[in-house]
Amino acid sequence: QVQLVESGGGLVQPGGSLRLSCAASGSIFSINAMGWYRQAPGKQRELVASVISSDKTNYADAVKGRFTISRDNAKNAVYLQMDSLKPEDAAVYYCNADVYIGAYTWDRREYWGQGTQVTVSS
Repeated sequence: QVQLVESGGGLVQPGGSLRLSCAASGSIFSINAMGWYRQAPGKQRELVASVISSDKTNYADAVKGRFTISRDNAKNAVYLQMDSLKPEDAAVYYCNADVYIGAYTWDRREYWGQGTQVTVSS
């Protein structure tokens, strides 16, 4: 019903930058929130940043001041600008969307992208 397509991952040196993009498409009535999670080897998947429809943002402590999340409601898209990247930022990054597929509050689904690899290495 809803698909999330991610792009922007890759290899970057410490201190470098990457911009991740995610666009949702399909049977979308509205989107309440979008966000980015990441999972590093041997670790649990964790929230990196999220933004709700009011543009209220939330960041993990580890990325505050370095990452910026934004969304384009017209495009059902969310972006993650990652600056001053550190080796510990290396992970698979997953796009997430809290989607209303109908007008009713119970007609709500959570969707995930397939993930995009971010590697930070010299």
